[in-house]
Amino acid sequence: MPLRQLGDSRPHPHHFYFPVRVEHLTGLAASIAPGSSGHLSVIVTGGSGTIDIQDERLSLSGGSMLCCSTQPGVSLSPQHQLQGVWIEYSTFPLQSNQTNPLNDRHPLGNCSTKICTLAARLLRVWEGSEIQSPFTVQQLFTELLTELHGEIRENSQSPAHWLDRVLEYIEAHYSEDITRSQMAEQAGVSPEHFSRVFRKATGQTFNEYVTLQRIRRAQKRMLTGAPNLSQLALEVGYVEGTYLSRKFKQVVGISPAAYHRKNKRIVALNFNHTASLRALEITPQLGVYSGWMERHETVPSALKLQLEGSSAAMLYNRVAAVRPDVIISYDLPGESKQLLPVAPVIELPYMQMDWREQFRMIAGIADRQSQAEAWLRHYDQLCYEANLQLDRLLGARGTAVIWEFGTSSAYCFSSSYGHGCQILYGDLGFQPPGVLMEHGLMNRGYLEIPPEQIADYPADHIFFTSSASTAEGQRRFETLLRSARWQELDAARSGHVYLLDQPDMFYGFDPLSSLAQLKTLMRTIRSQISIGQDHIKP
Repeated sequence: MPLRQLGDSRPHPHHFYFPVRVEHLTGLAASIAPGSSGHLSVIVTGGSGTIDIQDERLSLSGGSMLCCSTQPGVSLSPQHQLQGVWIEYSTFPLQSNQTNPLNDRHPLGNCSTKICTLAARLLRVWEGSEIQSPFTVQQLFTELLTELHGEIRENSQSPAHWLDRVLEYIEAHYSEDITRSQMAEQAGVSPEHFSRVFRKATGQTFNEYVTLQRIRRAQKRMLTGAPNLSQLALEVGYVEGTYLSRKFKQVVGISPAAYHRKNKRIVALNFNHTASLRALEITPQLGVYSGWMERHETVPSALKLQLEGSSAAMLYNRVAAVRPDVIISYDLPGESKQLLPVAPVIELPYMQMDWREQFRMIAGIADRQSQAEAWLRHYDQLCYEANLQLDRLLGARGTAVIWEFGTSSAYCFSSSYGHGCQILYGDLGFQPPGVLMEHGLMNRGYLEIPPEQIADYPADHIFFTSSASTAEGQRRFETLLRSARWQELDAARSGHVYLLDQPDMFYGFDPLSSLAQLKTLMRTIRSQISIGQDHIKP
């Protein structure tokens, strides 16, 4: 068979790779125009920086590597903090980006020590600072590409590529007869590899994890109004109640009946839910407390949970340490999955349940339904009395809006977002201005605008939960009140502008905050109207 000639366009069974440029990353300025037929590997040994590929800027950091085609165009600005090796190479015959098994275009963050060592040595030999045989460059380069290929292949089979899909599938199909072999086949890995990776990532075997999913679902159903044990068993994937009971006791430590009867140890991951528990005279084992709540009751630090600045591990350890029977949160899938081994997480959908519905659901979990209904009857009586007063003071309510000043924006909200709007629109009979409805207030739940544009959204009654939180915000607030457009508003001229100045109280969407907001709104309206004030003076 004759040797193929250079330029032969017939399919070639092999490609040959050879370096054309090897450079230090430190301070390097490199630009490869679009349309180049070459390839690039960047090995980062230290520091951090960025690289531009076409119109996308990618981050690079120590221990990462990037393998890509240069066809889209690549540029690297001088970055003296970035350390590593830049390698441009070509192939024979020419190879496209799609057929080069190294090209991924996205940095990988798990570059091995061997790859870094090979890249550094290749650089030294390329520059001539390390004298070797004439074939050392090719030898080192081929060895480096082999290691890069192995790293990329291993990463493509790593949990990041298939484990999330498997966990999502289990979560959706936990009640079905799913097996490890089926999941391994879906993941495209061997059952043995699947088991090793699954246990390393979750801390459990596949069967243990499925069992945990089923028992946690059973607990959640029991907490929110479950059917009998036999029906519950069928719902979560077991054929009979006695088998569910046995598995339940293995996971939870007590029988389903005992779990249903016991006083639950509760953790609340949101201050609205903590406030609902406090309205029921329950102190959670751990709870998130707002600044307004902390000013109204003394809370031991051991019972307070701080989410901001807490790592996932810190949150897990704090919650696990108090051994809760149930965790209450908003719909936060990440936290729910993380805390699954600790206790069932009851997720209350944000913006889909008003505070009364959330309160009743939490009362059901805590077995305090009668207390919740008594609390709500008292609240509704106060609303009834407030409406009688407003009938005398205002007659027809008209439209109202509550504005909250941020650092550089102003916000208003629908009743599903709280901030006092659940009371204005839900309890006291005011309506949102039509212009806000036209701008999608009910669909989005809130509207964000520059403070200067507040006068473009007139209402019969205008409330401010705060003037501003910064000096710049205060200046913009005062500028608004001095503007001619503001002075022309009917609300400003009739004295129906109300400065509440309690933003942290109005941030709550729960029984305690709603009660305080109702009282504050009514006190402010009565005071404003009785004084007959024409407008707020800046």
